[in-house]
Amino acid sequence: MTRTKISIVGAGHVGETTAQLTALKGLGDIVLLDIPQTGDMPAGKALDMFEASPIERVDCRITGSTSYDDTAGSDVIVITAGVPRKPGMSRDDLLDVNTTIVKTIAEQAASLSPDAVLIVVTNPLDAMVHVGWKASGFPTRRVVGQAGILDTARFRAFLSMELGVSVEDVSTVLLGGHGDAMVPLPRYTSVGGIPVTQLVAHERLQELVERTRRGGGEIVKLLQTGSAYHAPGAAVTQMIEAIVRDRKRVLPCAAYCDREYGVGGCFVGVPVVLGSGGVERIIEITLDAEERSAFEKSVAGVKALVARVAI
Repeated sequence: MTRTKISIVGAGHVGETTAQLTALKGLGDIVLLDIPQTGDMPAGKALDMFEASPIERVDCRITGSTSYDDTAGSDVIVITAGVPRKPGMSRDDLLDVNTTIVKTIAEQAASLSPDAVLIVVTNPLDAMVHVGWKASGFPTRRVVGQAGILDTARFRAFLSMELGVSVEDVSTVLLGGHGDAMVPLPRYTSVGGIPVTQLVAHERLQELVERTRRGGGEIVKLLQTGSAYHAPGAAVTQMIEAIVRDRKRVLPCAAYCDREYGVGGCFVGVPVVLGSGGVERIIEITLDAEERSAFEKSVAGVKALVARVAI
């Protein structure tokens, strides 16, 4: 039986972390791809990871490569490559340079793996998912962006710290673009089934929402020389697992919405059912007037960014 093949394009921190976590879960054979440079960095990282497999007792091949030919026949393609944020930069500042990178990758990888599901991680996320879709020629259901899982994980982590409870017992929903205009939904957030609004005062809850919106920038400021990768890598791995194991997970992802939520044709963060077919269904939830206004503002920001993309 042919094993699942997962190609991760970009062997930096996010790509490397994703490859490692994917391997530890035994989700399939992995190709870690990056551009040629001095030495053979992707091959070195892949070999190091593979040498850990006897200890972790997982059977999967991990290949490092600088050739797209090695990605042929992939079931999942993950694009993590791109210029990372530096202190003082917004995700939007990366638009032009990362558009070129994502376009090139999507074209080449898609031509060799025409039936794959494409996961985009590169920032500015929502615009880059659009670029990946256009460049790949894939149907929208097989193109999806990772952002909402990371953002909800941050919100859950902050609430766990605030309340002194297990992160497993915190559940939340988030909508909109990835960035400062994301829309965490406290009304749909619970702790062990208890509405969070009964556990955290309104003013404090808004502070945690704001910290979530700026969670990536907080990491960038602390690191000074890079951006987050452990949590993003874990988020991508959760998406890969949902796809290759056809788990039908309900997860917040950047998916193409047309009539859904009245978006009118745009990739934006919404709850989806993620399975072997990619985005198998978009789940629409009821929004009150304040939530609807925030969501529409976020979507408008995404559309304005996409309008600047040249592909």
